[in-house]
Amino acid sequence: MQQNDLVKKFLASSLLLGALVSPTKSYALEQRYKLPPIDREDKNRCQISSSNMGQANAARDKLYDLRECDMKGQSAAGKDISGVIAADADFSGVSFKEAQLSKGYAKNSKFLKCDFTNAVVDRAIFEDADLTGALFSNAVLSGTTFTGANLKDTDFSDSYLGPFDLKNLCANPTLSGKNPVTGVDSKESAGCIDL
Repeated sequence: MQQNDLVKKFLASSLLLGALVSPTKSYALEQRYKLPPIDREDKNRCQISSSNMGQANAARDKLYDLRECDMKGQSAAGKDISGVIAADADFSGVSFKEAQLSKGYAKNSKFLKCDFTNAVVDRAIFEDADLTGALFSNAVLSGTTFTGANLKDTDFSDSYLGPFDLKNLCANPTLSGKNPVTGVDSKESAGCIDL
């Protein structure tokens, strides 16, 4: 009888420990990014501004939150907007030429026909974003995630992606078509032909 109780206690403690140490996949994804509430009282929140810190390490004096903003018609060219939280925003047509966008979080955002030429867009997250017609010519994209993003008609000519990043990019089924500005084939520009 004691051995049976010992086995039950061992199994119960193992199950409890397993649940605490390795949470379910959905729990882990749910907890991945816990963002603060949007400050809707800030009337200047939806404006592109460069970092006052002068470095591409997402160092700012306050949270740079552009979530749910309509940014069409603005320009980020040459600006440091590293660390921006830009989920569910619309940046369609915005120029990001020579901009710093390190560690940006832009899940579910629109970047239709945006120009990222010569930009540093490393460790950014474009998960489920629409980048149709975007131009990433000579951009640094190391560690950047395009999971579930729409990459139709994008141009990645001369951009830098690490081998792992390139493999993930080339696996995206929407990487197709030709960029409307350069006329370059999307897969070819990314270097996916030889993979």
